[in-house]
Amino acid sequence: MSTLSLKLDNQIATLTIQSPPANALSSILLDDLSEKLDEIEKNGSVKAIILKGEGKFFSAGADIKEFTSLQNASDYQSLAEHGQKLFDRIEHFSQPVIAAIHGAALGGGLELAMSCHMRIVSEDAKLGLPEMTLGIIPGFAGTQRLPNYIGTHKAYEMILSGEPITGKEAATLGLANHAVPEEDVFDEALKLANKIAAKSQPAISQVMQLIPFAKTGQFSQGIQKEAEAFGKVFGTEDAREGVQAFIEKRKPEFKDK
Repeated sequence: MSTLSLKLDNQIATLTIQSPPANALSSILLDDLSEKLDEIEKNGSVKAIILKGEGKFFSAGADIKEFTSLQNASDYQSLAEHGQKLFDRIEHFSQPVIAAIHGAALGGGLELAMSCHMRIVSEDAKLGLPEMTLGIIPGFAGTQRLPNYIGTHKAYEMILSGEPITGKEAATLGLANHAVPEEDVFDEALKLANKIAAKSQPAISQVMQLIPFAKTGQFSQGIQKEAEAFGKVFGTEDAREGVQAFIEKRKPEFKDK
Protein backbone atom coordinates (compact mmCIF):
# COMPACT_ATOMS: atom_id res chain seq x y z
CA MET A 1 0.00 0.00 0.00
CA SER A 2 1.37 3.39 -1.02
CA THR A 3 2.32 5.89 1.67
CA LEU A 4 1.31 8.78 -0.60
CA SER A 5 -1.69 9.70 -2.70
CA LEU A 6 -1.58 11.78 -5.88
CA LYS A 7 -4.48 13.92 -7.09
CA LEU A 8 -4.38 15.87 -10.36
CA ASP A 9 -6.77 18.77 -10.88
CA ASN A 10 -6.62 21.88 -13.06
CA GLN A 11 -2.85 21.51 -13.78
CA ILE A 12 -2.12 21.22 -10.05
CA ALA A 13 -0.85 18.00 -8.45
CA THR A 14 -1.55 17.39 -4.76
CA LEU A 15 0.67 14.87 -3.02
CA THR A 16 -0.58 13.73 0.40
CA ILE A 17 1.65 11.83 2.82
CA GLN A 18 -0.43 9.00 4.32
CA SER A 19 1.77 7.18 6.82
CA PRO A 20 0.09 7.43 10.24
CA PRO A 21 0.52 8.28 12.98
CA ALA A 22 3.47 10.63 12.40
CA ASN A 23 3.97 10.49 8.61
CA ALA A 24 7.56 9.45 9.38
CA LEU A 25 9.94 9.39 6.44
CA SER A 26 10.67 5.71 6.00
CA SER A 27 12.69 4.40 3.05
CA ILE A 28 9.40 3.10 1.62
CA LEU A 29 7.85 6.57 1.80
CA LEU A 30 10.89 8.10 0.10
CA ASP A 31 10.66 5.52 -2.70
CA ASP A 32 6.93 6.18 -3.08
CA LEU A 33 7.59 9.91 -3.31
CA SER A 34 10.15 9.33 -6.05
CA GLU A 35 7.63 7.24 -8.00
CA LYS A 36 4.94 9.92 -7.69
CA LEU A 37 7.37 12.53 -8.98
CA ASP A 38 7.98 10.25 -11.97
CA GLU A 39 4.21 10.17 -12.60
CA ILE A 40 3.99 13.96 -12.45
CA GLU A 41 6.88 14.35 -14.89
CA LYS A 42 5.29 11.92 -17.34
CA ASN A 43 1.94 13.74 -17.10
CA GLY A 44 3.39 16.85 -18.74
CA SER A 45 0.47 19.17 -17.92
CA VAL A 46 1.23 19.89 -14.24
CA LYS A 47 2.30 23.47 -13.49
CA ALA A 48 2.43 23.38 -9.67
CA ILE A 49 2.60 20.77 -6.90
CA ILE A 50 1.30 20.87 -3.33
CA LEU A 51 2.82 18.50 -0.77
CA LYS A 52 0.87 18.00 2.45
CA GLY A 53 0.43 15.50 5.26
CA GLU A 54 -2.72 13.66 6.32
CA GLY A 55 -3.72 13.50 9.97
CA LYS A 56 -2.06 15.45 12.78
CA PHE A 57 1.25 16.28 11.10
CA PHE A 58 2.97 17.24 7.88
CA SER A 59 5.78 14.89 8.93
CA ALA A 60 7.12 14.50 12.44
CA GLY A 61 10.51 13.19 11.33
CA ALA A 62 12.45 10.30 9.88
CA ASP A 63 11.59 6.72 10.83
CA ILE A 64 13.89 6.34 13.86
CA LYS A 65 12.95 2.69 14.42
CA GLU A 66 14.15 1.91 10.89
CA PHE A 67 17.56 3.35 11.83
CA THR A 68 18.03 0.64 14.45
CA SER A 69 18.05 -2.03 11.74
CA LEU A 70 21.19 -0.55 10.17
CA GLN A 71 24.61 -1.80 11.27
CA ASN A 72 27.54 0.08 9.74
CA ALA A 73 28.54 3.71 9.27
CA SER A 74 28.40 3.10 5.50
CA ASP A 75 24.74 2.04 5.83
CA TYR A 76 23.84 5.30 7.56
CA GLN A 77 25.84 7.33 5.04
CA SER A 78 24.01 5.57 2.20
CA LEU A 79 20.67 6.34 3.87
CA ALA A 80 21.59 10.01 4.14
CA GLU A 81 22.75 10.15 0.52
CA HIS A 82 19.52 8.48 -0.64
CA GLY A 83 17.40 11.12 1.11
CA GLN A 84 19.68 13.94 -0.04
CA LYS A 85 19.43 12.80 -3.66
CA LEU A 86 15.63 12.75 -3.57
CA PHE A 87 15.38 16.13 -1.84
CA ASP A 88 17.85 17.59 -4.35
CA ARG A 89 15.58 16.29 -7.10
CA ILE A 90 12.64 18.11 -5.51
CA GLU A 91 14.62 21.34 -5.21
CA HIS A 92 15.54 21.16 -8.90
CA PHE A 93 12.17 19.87 -10.09
CA SER A 94 10.81 21.52 -13.23
CA GLN A 95 7.53 22.39 -11.48
CA PRO A 96 7.37 24.43 -8.26
CA VAL A 97 6.57 22.45 -5.11
CA ILE A 98 4.62 24.12 -2.27
CA ALA A 99 4.78 22.45 1.16
CA ALA A 100 1.52 22.91 3.11
CA ILE A 101 2.63 22.37 6.70
CA HIS A 102 0.38 21.81 9.70
CA GLY A 103 1.03 20.20 13.09
CA ALA A 104 4.74 19.56 12.83
CA ALA A 105 7.62 19.37 10.38
CA LEU A 106 10.47 17.95 12.44
CA GLY A 107 13.80 16.36 11.54
CA GLY A 108 13.48 14.69 8.16
CA GLY A 109 10.03 16.25 7.83
CA LEU A 110 11.49 19.75 7.97
CA GLU A 111 14.34 18.71 5.66
CA LEU A 112 11.72 17.56 3.14
CA ALA A 113 9.80 20.83 3.53
CA MET A 114 13.00 22.84 3.05
CA SER A 115 13.66 21.09 -0.26
CA CYS A 116 10.33 22.43 -1.52
CA HIS A 117 10.33 25.81 -3.24
CA MET A 118 7.74 27.46 -1.00
CA ARG A 119 6.23 26.76 2.40
CA ILE A 120 2.80 27.70 3.79
CA VAL A 121 2.61 26.88 7.52
CA SER A 122 0.04 26.93 10.26
CA GLU A 123 0.79 29.60 12.85
CA ASP A 124 1.21 27.11 15.70
CA ALA A 125 3.00 24.36 13.76
CA LYS A 126 6.32 23.13 15.20
CA LEU A 127 9.31 23.26 12.87
CA GLY A 128 12.71 22.03 13.97
CA LEU A 129 15.68 19.72 13.67
CA PRO A 130 15.70 17.85 17.01
CA GLU A 131 18.30 15.22 16.03
CA MET A 132 20.85 16.48 18.58
CA THR A 133 18.52 15.46 21.40
CA LEU A 134 18.97 11.87 20.17
CA GLY A 135 22.77 12.14 19.99
CA ILE A 136 22.71 12.28 16.18
CA ILE A 137 22.72 15.00 13.50
CA PRO A 138 20.51 15.94 10.52
CA GLY A 139 21.28 13.80 7.49
CA PHE A 140 19.00 14.94 4.67
CA ALA A 141 20.82 18.27 4.01
CA GLY A 142 19.32 20.04 7.02
CA THR A 143 22.66 21.52 8.08
CA GLN A 144 23.03 23.04 4.61
CA ARG A 145 19.52 24.24 3.74
CA LEU A 146 18.50 25.74 7.08
CA PRO A 147 21.26 28.42 7.16
CA ASN A 148 20.24 29.50 3.65
CA TYR A 149 16.79 30.41 4.95
CA ILE A 150 17.41 31.79 8.44
CA GLY A 151 21.13 32.65 8.58
CA THR A 152 23.95 30.77 10.26
CA HIS A 153 23.42 32.26 13.74
CA LYS A 154 19.82 31.06 14.04
CA ALA A 155 20.65 27.74 12.35
CA TYR A 156 23.30 27.07 14.99
CA GLU A 157 20.74 27.79 17.72
CA MET A 158 18.00 25.62 16.23
CA ILE A 159 20.23 22.63 15.43
CA LEU A 160 22.39 22.68 18.56
CA SER A 161 19.49 23.25 20.97
CA GLY A 162 17.16 20.89 19.11
CA GLU A 163 14.27 23.17 20.01
CA PRO A 164 11.56 23.83 17.40
CA ILE A 165 10.10 27.17 16.40
CA THR A 166 6.47 27.98 15.63
CA GLY A 167 5.06 28.51 12.17
CA LYS A 168 4.64 32.19 12.97
CA GLU A 169 8.35 32.44 13.88
CA ALA A 170 9.27 30.51 10.74
CA ALA A 171 7.51 33.08 8.57
CA THR A 172 9.23 35.95 10.41
CA LEU A 173 12.64 34.32 9.94
CA GLY A 174 12.11 33.60 6.25
CA LEU A 175 11.79 29.82 6.60
CA ALA A 176 8.14 29.99 5.53
CA ASN A 177 6.40 32.20 3.00
CA HIS A 178 3.23 32.69 5.04
CA ALA A 179 1.84 31.59 8.40
CA VAL A 180 -1.95 31.19 8.57
CA PRO A 181 -4.51 29.53 10.85
CA GLU A 182 -4.30 25.73 10.56
CA GLU A 183 -7.67 25.39 8.84
CA ASP A 184 -6.48 27.73 6.07
CA VAL A 185 -3.13 26.10 5.26
CA PHE A 186 -4.20 23.98 2.29
CA ASP A 187 -6.48 26.70 0.89
CA GLU A 188 -3.61 29.21 0.99
CA ALA A 189 -1.30 26.73 -0.72
CA LEU A 190 -3.95 26.03 -3.35
CA LYS A 191 -4.50 29.75 -3.91
CA LEU A 192 -0.75 30.18 -4.55
CA ALA A 193 -0.67 27.11 -6.80
CA ASN A 194 -3.57 28.49 -8.86
CA LYS A 195 -1.73 31.80 -9.34
CA ILE A 196 1.27 29.87 -10.66
CA ALA A 197 -0.85 27.57 -12.85
CA ALA A 198 -2.28 30.66 -14.58
CA LYS A 199 1.19 31.49 -15.91
CA SER A 200 2.91 30.24 -19.07
CA GLN A 201 4.58 26.82 -18.77
CA PRO A 202 7.75 27.82 -20.71
CA ALA A 203 8.19 30.87 -18.49
CA ILE A 204 7.67 28.80 -15.32
CA SER A 205 10.24 26.29 -16.54
CA GLN A 206 12.88 28.96 -17.12
CA VAL A 207 12.40 30.50 -13.68
CA MET A 208 12.70 27.06 -12.07
CA GLN A 209 16.05 26.59 -13.82
CA LEU A 210 17.40 30.08 -13.04
CA ILE A 211 16.76 30.62 -9.32
CA PRO A 212 18.94 27.65 -8.17
CA PHE A 213 21.98 29.46 -9.60
CA ALA A 214 21.69 31.83 -6.62
CA LYS A 215 22.82 29.02 -4.29
CA THR A 216 26.49 28.85 -3.33
CA GLY A 217 28.65 26.34 -5.19
CA GLN A 218 29.71 24.78 -1.87
CA PHE A 219 26.26 23.31 -1.24
CA SER A 220 27.00 19.98 -2.97
CA GLN A 221 30.26 19.68 -1.05
CA GLY A 222 28.43 20.48 2.19
CA ILE A 223 25.79 17.79 1.80
CA GLN A 224 28.44 15.17 1.03
CA LYS A 225 30.27 16.12 4.24
CA GLU A 226 26.96 15.93 6.10
CA ALA A 227 26.28 12.40 4.82
CA GLU A 228 29.77 11.29 5.91
CA ALA A 229 29.30 12.88 9.35
CA PHE A 230 25.84 11.29 9.66
CA GLY A 231 27.47 7.88 9.21
CA LYS A 232 30.24 8.60 11.72
CA VAL A 233 27.93 9.95 14.42
CA PHE A 234 25.64 6.94 14.20
CA GLY A 235 28.58 4.76 15.18
CA THR A 236 28.96 6.42 18.57
CA GLU A 237 27.76 5.10 21.93
CA ASP A 238 25.79 8.29 22.46
CA ALA A 239 23.88 7.78 19.21
CA ARG A 240 22.87 4.26 20.23
CA GLU A 241 21.81 5.54 23.65
CA GLY A 242 19.94 8.52 22.19
CA VAL A 243 17.98 6.50 19.66
CA GLN A 244 17.13 3.82 22.25
CA ALA A 245 16.02 6.49 24.74
CA PHE A 246 13.78 8.02 22.06
CA ILE A 247 12.17 4.64 21.37
CA GLU A 248 11.73 4.00 25.09
CA LYS A 249 10.40 7.54 25.64
CA ARG A 250 12.98 8.45 28.29
CA LYS A 251 15.73 11.03 28.69
CA PRO A 252 19.06 9.86 27.22
CA GLU A 253 22.18 9.55 29.37
CA PHE A 254 24.99 10.73 27.12
CA LYS A 255 28.61 9.84 27.96
CA ASP A 256 30.17 12.06 25.27
CA LYS A 257 31.51 8.99 23.45
